[in-house]
Amino acid sequence: MRQPLFAAAAALAITAIATNSTSTSLADVCTVSNVQAALPANGTLLGIDLIPSAVTASALYNVSSGGTGASTTTTTYCNVTITYTHTGKGDTVVVKYAFPQPSDFENRFYVAGGGGFSLSSDATGGLTYGAVGGATSAGYDAFDYSYDEVVLYGNGSINWDATYMFGYQALGEMTQVGKVLTAGFYGLSSDTKIYTYYEGCSDGGREGMSQVQRWGEEYDGAITGAPAFRFAQQQVHHVFSSMVEQTLDYYPPPCELDKIVNATIAACDPLDGRTDGVISRTDLCMLNFNLSSIIGESYYCAAENSTSLGFGFSKRQAEGSTTSYTPAQNGTVTAEGVAVAQAIYDGLHNSDGDRAYLSWQIGSELGDAATEYSSTTGTWELEIPSTGGEYVTKFVQLLDLDNLSNLDNVTYDTLVEWMNIGFVRYYDSLQTTLPDLTPFQASGGKLLHYHGESDPSIPAASSVHYWQSVRSVMYPNATAEESLEALSDWYQFYLIPGAAHCGTNSLQPGPYPEDNMAIMIDWVENGVKPSRLNATVSSGTYEGETQMLCQWPTRPLWQSNSTTFDCVNDTASIDSWTYTFPAFKVPVY
Repeated sequence: MRQPLFAAAAALAITAIATNSTSTSLADVCTVSNVQAALPANGTLLGIDLIPSAVTASALYNVSSGGTGASTTTTTYCNVTITYTHTGKGDTVVVKYAFPQPSDFENRFYVAGGGGFSLSSDATGGLTYGAVGGATSAGYDAFDYSYDEVVLYGNGSINWDATYMFGYQALGEMTQVGKVLTAGFYGLSSDTKIYTYYEGCSDGGREGMSQVQRWGEEYDGAITGAPAFRFAQQQVHHVFSSMVEQTLDYYPPPCELDKIVNATIAACDPLDGRTDGVISRTDLCMLNFNLSSIIGESYYCAAENSTSLGFGFSKRQAEGSTTSYTPAQNGTVTAEGVAVAQAIYDGLHNSDGDRAYLSWQIGSELGDAATEYSSTTGTWELEIPSTGGEYVTKFVQLLDLDNLSNLDNVTYDTLVEWMNIGFVRYYDSLQTTLPDLTPFQASGGKLLHYHGESDPSIPAASSVHYWQSVRSVMYPNATAEESLEALSDWYQFYLIPGAAHCGTNSLQPGPYPEDNMAIMIDWVENGVKPSRLNATVSSGTYEGETQMLCQWPTRPLWQSNSTTFDCVNDTASIDSWTYTFPAFKVPVY
């Protein structure tokens, strides 16, 4: 509890800053006493006890960021750390905040997403937008450790505190505290609006969805790319490609799979109306292209050394991921290779034929199916991706191991069982698929959700399924037209043609959105609702071309190789994106 004299001094300090806000300098506000005065009083944020004596504050001037040479920018801000504990728990959470100098502050608070099993450790992401930003230790030193490194205390013992903090709690608390702290730091009046934004992709996208679902009232706008939600299904799915290869007893050379993917892109590219190296309509490819037509086509890849890394879900290299030699590969596409690719694209089913999960869109890179060359036997052998293997060992089997050593005695039913164990065990923490977003919507929040259509890590249909879940749960009695109109007022979803995981695709030179925050700020602060999403082609024949992408569920259809396309409604195509999962007894949103 703060002493009366301290509270009185705090009030005087804030009043003085507010009175002189137009001429306030960074030196005026970037002091330990000002930050202490701005802290929310203990008891006002339920369950959070601030520790004023642990506050630090330092002014940083002309700090370089954003590149080198002529592209380098500089920022000036107040670097602050605050510490709190959960009431009665005795834990310690450290949060870093970056406060723009008063002349740059635009009444905004910004939360950046992390990636892999990591929360963002950089608090400065909001400075570009005139926003205060934050980063949290989450109580498990998330600045230095990724969550997968601390999920177990030891074999069989789950660190639930870290799980819930990583799952959604840490960012929500950081935002709650940060908004109150921001108002006090700058001496804002009680009725001054602080616009609060979230932005992230991959697990950063999942983290954003966690905030919309759990802390919806705190946010005005959220931008979520390729969310890694539905965590149990998503992570075990990384093992699925290896399971297909073992089941079919065929381990294709990577070059054969590359040929299958590239031949698919070439064949399906024109189906969208323009031949530009991009499958803008993977649904038309799925409906009209037969992979078997590739059988017999030749392939060649030169010898190379490569390093196998876990893709997108761990900031550190998993044990066993080492540099390896790949010999030259020369051959023709086999029926066995096509069968592997087709089974992967078809998705996981149990032994009764019930669908358990969706898969990557046809034409997406098959990185999880990469095999490993054995110089001893001169053959290609199974290589289990650590992204999925680690989830199974640590989160399902509760063993402190970084990967599965083999798939002995494992079947498709085993994968479904692993998914179900994770689904139930982490339903309220890591699944992150609550479909009722009423608190966020009712408070005026706006959600911009996007996903690369050819994402080889998190299937694009995963995002489609969540959008469909929100629509059906929140507008159960509305007509199709009514629900679409109501949803697009606050939740818009876009598929990015040809794009890979949270970025452009080296195999398909398609567009990628680059100014999502500007669009979001205009939507939230000026009421300018987007109807299509601005994106720019970054390479290839059409480099620099601007494409206004179609809002789901409409799909692009080019006008005879022209530079324009229409956004059309195509029932058969939309149906190809629609899945149910009867392998599970509990609804999968």
